[in-house]
Amino acid sequence: MKNEDFLLKLKEGATPKTKKTLEAIYEVCIEQIERGISDFSIVTISKLGAKRGVPKPQSIRNKSGEKYRALIKSFSDMAGGNAKRKPPRADDWVEEISNAKHKLLVRSLISDLKNAKDKLNEIIPPGSRIDVYDHKSQQACEEEMFSHQERRALEYLISSEFVGKWNFRATEFGEVVDDGGQVVFKAATIDAIKKALNKL
Repeated sequence: MKNEDFLLKLKEGATPKTKKTLEAIYEVCIEQIERGISDFSIVTISKLGAKRGVPKPQSIRNKSGEKYRALIKSFSDMAGGNAKRKPPRADDWVEEISNAKHKLLVRSLISDLKNAKDKLNEIIPPGSRIDVYDHKSQQACEEEMFSHQERRALEYLISSEFVGKWNFRATEFGEVVDDGGQVVFKAATIDAIKKALNKL
């Protein structure tokens, strides 16, 4: 089925808003083909069509964006799939953060986390056994506990100093958002950090 025919099929029974969005996505995808570019990732199409009413990547990935994903996939399949696309990375979602300051902060945190994991892999050989004790156990070994510096790092993430510095605020759901309502740390993050600290 041609992409144009597929567009018409997707628009059948759709709301006026959905039809308009499908048309905007279709136009962006056509322009990609005309440029000879076969990058039809959701992030790319969303970014290129932002001013035309194309939803943000997360909205397209949601259940309500099923028709949008299907249309984008039809163009991707026609263009040869991954011919010019970079393989997806685990941190591609960071590009969806619109605030440059927040994006830089998150990139920094991801880098710190990667470095910490690399150091742990050096300290704890692969395949070694680690016994995890519950909160009430008195037998937990000191080498399996967080260091003073690691504890301070966790405490800083939930401190008023950190929140105030970046104009963040914690919500009742345990997430951290910026002054514009953009989610910086997902729901339950604050609760998870507090539980970890209580068990150290």
